[in-house]
Amino acid sequence: MDDHSIIERYERAWIFFGLGMIVVFILLIGYTLVSSRGSIPLAVGQVNASEVRTQGEFANPRVEKVGRDYVVYMQAFAFGYLPADIRVKKGAKVTFYITSPDVLHGFNIERTNINVEVIPGEIAKVSQVFNQTGEYRILCNEYCGIGHASMISKITVEE
Repeated sequence: MDDHSIIERYERAWIFFGLGMIVVFILLIGYTLVSSRGSIPLAVGQVNASEVRTQGEFANPRVEKVGRDYVVYMQAFAFGYLPADIRVKKGAKVTFYITSPDVLHGFNIERTNINVEVIPGEIAKVSQVFNQTGEYRILCNEYCGIGHASMISKITVEE
């Protein structure tokens, strides 16, 4: 074998490797989109950030039971979430509407793929079905000030 055919073999191998990786990445992206089932956050509206605490849907943060499912109107503020403790039944779909009256916050629910950037005055919507009982912490993963590390809430999923 001459040097040219050896180099050609290596080039062919690397081309097939590169094409294989492209196929793997496309399959992973497709799987992520299919498996997220509603947990991709959507911007569904706007509110006046200075009135979030006093007027409209978010003035009274709450959990509403709608049939078997739940709707949560939530505020992310420096340095907490309202409602602070959410209780839902296992297998129920929970739809969160989240906004902030002050600064940029994160809304990350551990052990799920929910990770929302909460922008003041913007309403984000995201849904999740909790199929396992237990406590799921809600964490802020956008630095929002000196008390950022203590910005934790929880969802309790009951049988």
